[in-house]
Parts: sequence; C-alpha cells; structure tokens
Amino acid sequence: MQARKPQAASIFAPKTPAPANPIPSSSPAFGTPAHTLRPFAVAPPTKATILPILLPPATLRPLAFRTFTKKHSLTLTSSALQELATFIGRHCGSGWREEGLAEKVLEEVAKSWKNRNGGVIVDGASNELKDILKTLEGNMSGGRIVTGRELNRQNSLVLDSSQEADLSNTRLGIRPTKALSRGDSNASFGMSGLGVEEEERDDEGLSHPRKWLKVISAYDQPRLLYNVTKKHFEKYNVIHQRLLRNESFQSSTVATTKAVPSLKRSTSSNLTTQQSYKITPIANLLGRHGSHHMLLGLLSALPTGNLAISDLTGTISLDLAHAVAIPEDSAWFTPGMIVLVDGVYEEEEESTGKGLGGSNGVGGIIGGRFQGFFIGQPPCEKRKATLGVSGPDDHTIGGGFGWIDFLGVGSERAVGSKMRKLEQRIVRQSKRTQSSTLDSTLEAPSSARVVVIGELNLDQPRALQALRKILTVYSTEPEGSSPMTFVLMGNFTQHAVMAGGGASGGSVEYKEYFDALASVLSDFPTLLQSATFVFVPGDNDGWASSFGAGAAVPLPRKPVPDLFTSRVRRAFAAANAEPGGGARPGGEAVWTSNPARLSVFGPAHEIVLFRDDMSARMRRTAVRLKTSNPGADEENQENEPPAATANGDSEDIDMMANALDSTDAMDVDLVKPPGAAEPAVPHDVRTARKLVKTILDQGYLCPFRHAIRPAHWDHATALHLYPLPTAMVLADPTAPPFCVTYEGCHVMNPGAVLVAGRRGVGRWVEYELGRTGRVRECLF
Repeated sequence: MQARKPQAASIFAPKTPAPANPIPSSSPAFGTPAHTLRPFAVAPPTKATILPILLPPATLRPLAFRTFTKKHSLTLTSSALQELATFIGRHCGSGWREEGLAEKVLEEVAKSWKNRNGGVIVDGASNELKDILKTLEGNMSGGRIVTGRELNRQNSLVLDSSQEADLSNTRLGIRPTKALSRGDSNASFGMSGLGVEEEERDDEGLSHPRKWLKVISAYDQPRLLYNVTKKHFEKYNVIHQRLLRNESFQSSTVATTKAVPSLKRSTSSNLTTQQSYKITPIANLLGRHGSHHMLLGLLSALPTGNLAISDLTGTISLDLAHAVAIPEDSAWFTPGMIVLVDGVYEEEEESTGKGLGGSNGVGGIIGGRFQGFFIGQPPCEKRKATLGVSGPDDHTIGGGFGWIDFLGVGSERAVGSKMRKLEQRIVRQSKRTQSSTLDSTLEAPSSARVVVIGELNLDQPRALQALRKILTVYSTEPEGSSPMTFVLMGNFTQHAVMAGGGASGGSVEYKEYFDALASVLSDFPTLLQSATFVFVPGDNDGWASSFGAGAAVPLPRKPVPDLFTSRVRRAFAAANAEPGGGARPGGEAVWTSNPARLSVFGPAHEIVLFRDDMSARMRRTAVRLKTSNPGADEENQENEPPAATANGDSEDIDMMANALDSTDAMDVDLVKPPGAAEPAVPHDVRTARKLVKTILDQGYLCPFRHAIRPAHWDHATALHLYPLPTAMVLADPTAPPFCVTYEGCHVMNPGAVLVAGRRGVGRWVEYELGRTGRVRECLF
C-alpha cells in the first residue's frame, strides 16, 4: 500500500493568469506594468476555401475583351486568354462571375502589363505575363486580391522605408501608423523608381531644367527589332499603318457608293462626301488592264535606268513622264522614298499572260507598266495622334503607341502628364526667382533655351571669332537665365581629316583644332559651369573621314574620339572646380553620335539633332516631274511647262491635295482655295518648306538609296522619326537657315556659323522649349 504524501501549505502564492487588458502598476517608483506587454499581433486573415473549376476561354472572352480591349486598348492572344482562364478558374472558383472576382483580376493584370511597358499585344508565352500572375497569386486570398499585402512589383522581397517602420512598430507592440492602402499602389506599379513625385523637393539642383536633360546617342537608343513574321517596325509597314489611320484612306460603313474612288471633285463646288481611297497591292494589278489604282511603294531605279515602284507583293515599271506632284512643287521625290502614285495600269501585249515573275524584285516583276498621273508623299501624322493622347491633360483617346518607351526615358502615358506638371512648376519657380532679381519692367530670358551653332569649322580662325562673340552675348545675361544647352555641330573641319594628305591635315592637326576650341571655351567659365555643351560630328570628322574622305559615311556615325577632345574636357573640369559654382550641377561636355536626341522632362520634349547636306543630295538625286507653274525652277522640270491646264486637271490636282493634306495643315503647304490669289513666297521659304515636308512625311532621316547614303541596319531604328519629335535640328549648310513648324514638329536649320558673302557676320539659332526658334545674327 502506497503511503500518501502529507500536504503542506505552499509558501508561494499561486500564479494568477495575466489579465486580458494589462493595467499599469500603481507603484510610484517604477510605474511599470505588472505584466510584460504582449506584442501587437495582427490577426491573420481567414482564408476561404476555393474549389477550383475548369473555366473555358470562350466563356471568359467577353469579360476579357471588355476589360483589356475596350478599357485599356490592349489585344489578347489566344494563349494569353487561356492562361487567364486557367488562373481565374483555379483561384476564383465558381464565384468568378457572380461575385465579380474575375473582373478585378483582369483589371489588375491589365494595369500591371501597362506599367511594365509590355506593348499593345498581350502574349501568353511572355515572361511578363507569367511574372504578373505569379505576383498576383501570392496576393490573393479567397479569390480576392488582398491589397494590404501588396509589395513592390520590382522586388517583392524588399520593403520601402515606410513599410519597414510599420513592421518594426508591429514587432514592438505599437500599432502601425497607417495601413497600406490602395493609394500606395503607385509603388507597387514601379512608378516610384521613375524619379517623378507629385511633391518634389525644392532642391536647387532639381529645380533647373538642365537637371531633366538627357542626351541619347543613336547607339544608346532602344533598338526596335524587326519581326519577320508580323512585319513590325519595317519602313514600309510603318508608313502603311500610319496611312490607314488617315481619314482619307478609311472606308465608311454608312455611306457607300458604287463609283470607283478617283482623285476628282464632284460636279458641285464641294468635295465628294465620304470619299475614300484604297491602296492596291502591286500583285493585284495582274489581268486588270486599263484600270485605275493608287499604289504605295518604294520608288526605285531599275538597271535599265527606268523607274519602278515596289511593295511587299511585287515590282512594276513606273512611268512619270506626265505625272504631277500633289501638292505641286511641295516635296522632293528621290529613289529610296515611299511614295503614293495614282494612275492606270497598262499591260503590254508581249507580256500578256506572263503573270508574276519570281526572278526579280521583292515578289517578282509584273509585266507592263504603271502610268502615273499624280504622285505625292504619304501624309504625316501628329505626335499626339501617334501616341494616342489628346487635350491639355493628355487624355487617352484609344489606340496609338503611348505605352511604348521609344527613347528609354519613360512612355508618354506612364510619365508624360507628371513630367509636364513638373515642367510647369519649375518654369514658374524660375520666373519668380528671375523677377525678384531684375527690374519688373524687363523680361528675363528663359533658362530653358537651346542654342544651336552649325558648321563650326575649327580650322577657320574666323569661325572661332564668331563663336567667341556668340558666347559673349550669353555670358552677359543675368545670372540664372543663361541657356541650359549649347549644341555645336560639325563639320569641325572644312575638309576630311586623316584622309591621306587632305587639306585639313592629319590627326595631329585635328587635335590642335580642338585645343584651340578649348582655349576659347575657357574664357567663359560661367557658361561652362551652368550649361551642357553637346557636340555632333559631321562626315569630315574622325574616325569616319579616314576611310570616307568626305563622302557620305554610313549612318548613324559615332562621336569624335576622346583622343582629340581631352583638352576640352579639361576646360570643363577646371571651370567646375572654381569656387562660386553653387549647389547647381556643374556643366559638362557631351560628345554624341550623328544623329542624336535630346530628351527634356522625359517624353515631354524630344529634340532630334542631325547633321547632313540633305538639300544638296535631294537636288542631285530627285526625279524631275511635270509642272504647271511657269515660275518653277528649271531643275525640277523635265519638259517645257504647259501653257494652261484643263479644268478637269485642275480639279484632280486640288482633290488629291486635299486628300494628302487632310490632316491639320500647319504653316507649311497650306491648301489655298481655287481662284484665290496666292501671295508671293520667297525662294528660301519655299526651299525650307519643301525640305521639311519631305523629311517629316517620310518619317526617316535617310530616304535615299543605299549607294547614295548607307545605313547601319542594326541601328537603323535611330533614324526613324516616328512618332514625330517635338523639335528637330537639321544642320544643312546647303539650305537657307529657317525655323518652320509642320504638323506640330518645329524644324530648325542654323546653317553655317559664318554667313556666306557677308564678312564679319555670325549666325545661329536660339530655341526655347515649347515655343519656336529664331535665327539670330551678330557682328564680330
């Protein structure tokens, strides 16, 4: 029998459980809680059980179409629809339709795809979509997206400073200051990494426009790869899709007519309503002798010396003996350009029945010829129409390429509106600062200016004297109002250097020229401290001149080597080291490629810098056309001008002019009403308008044959002008200096810094952001 232990009174008080609500001790000495506070515990969300279902893609298609296509202007492929249907069926279950779970998931996927700049087409095999679904899967509970657990989409394992503070407060038992709400979703979309905040710090360095200036070389610009299957980013397809968005080439589904569209007026004085034009592929001309068509293709020269036009389907001989340019004498037409030709197909007797030959051409040469009566440039498209934005606040109007980042500075729809607000705030702040230091009656010049100096031949002493005078003009301006950028464009020598005994010498002389430039720049330390100097080479500059000998070298061409520009860089370093520079970022010298681009405030301002003798090359290689203007230049005429044209011909010309200028005509090539007296336009203005319209309508900086002006295929996308830039600097000494605006793009030509025929006169162009440029001159 087991003995029982005697029960003794315990000397320790029994342990009492800690109260649910701890009460601080009443001890006046310590004032500490009687029991240790428990850490603040966040109750885990109750995760509802979801029964997965098999959701057919066809059932999800209407909802996906309404969310992706109608609301976000995106296109879903069949593979992407399959991936979304599988994901929603697995994580949303049977309540995907009744509870609206699928709509929220699709909305989140569409927004994440746009913020990743995934493009217009959502592909199911892309890594971006898989990453989005994987991130979304970790933030779902019970078929719903839990916003309180959203992390940064760039790195889901990294917390920002505010989230780290809340996490530490939670561990210490202190309630978080604020919960992560839906308003913080900008960070989850990666917007915080763009450096654009609504409330930017009033730092002196950030409040200057030059802080937001970026020089983009042609070799640093994002490359747009050519898709052989879909034919994306090919020159012909870019112009063709741009042309199909023009109202004159869109067929109406309401008012239809059996008559063949022709470039004529109706019997009344008004244009034919709902008149549309149709582009005919060249291969479709077979067996249609005597029929009227409009072709869009590449103008080329055959080995026999005749002209031809080619598209993706074939090639046909082209006869322009009786063709008239529409609008007349408004643009150049050279082999290598994409042109619109309106005329009649004539099938030769000996070629009847031969069909399409596969031995020559893109798709073969078609027998016969195409008799062209009218020829014109494909209509240009404004920048806002291309990007799909409209209005002062850049509202989305659908379509376009607004989500594509063409320059690597952010897309228009992602950061465009924020950058414009930032620009307005900085400009207002700059004006207030300048008005406080100057007399109220005087208007201080803006610091958001770009000074362009063209054809700066350093081997000419007079060119350095002109440069010194120009820099003196800006060095005397009030402090804080000097231009933010000086663009110095080549050729930096009159003749090709290192070309085997050239007039400009070799490498030693070439370096001495830049040493002389450095000595001139050193006399203006204030400008070197406050401005960015951009140097764009020409065909006579090294190293390309060593094998080109001054001839046209392939585009784009690389900058001047650092071997020759060390003294110039040393001058900037010495100026920035001087006291009194302030908190602003110091000046710098940037040696870039030809062509290059300036981006100011992201996608808000895009300026193209290009140095080429474009006008002279156009005159040498242009096709001569028939003209009805007796005062036209002889170089543009093939035959004697006719005495008069018939009334029907004049109506045809005016009709196609309206078709090709259906977009808002700017101050270039305005369509005059019939019978109105046309004011006399100076020859230099006509030449400038003709050159600008040709380049911008082509949307390409090198619209010539490869034997005339070659291009590097790997970097040919840097030569595209699509979408149109906000401004363009075309340094062409063979054309008169001008400042012209066409379809919202402001084009400037500073010409040569030394004015021909006027001794002691220097010339340059001054451009203010968002406004127009002006040609300035000075005496030295």
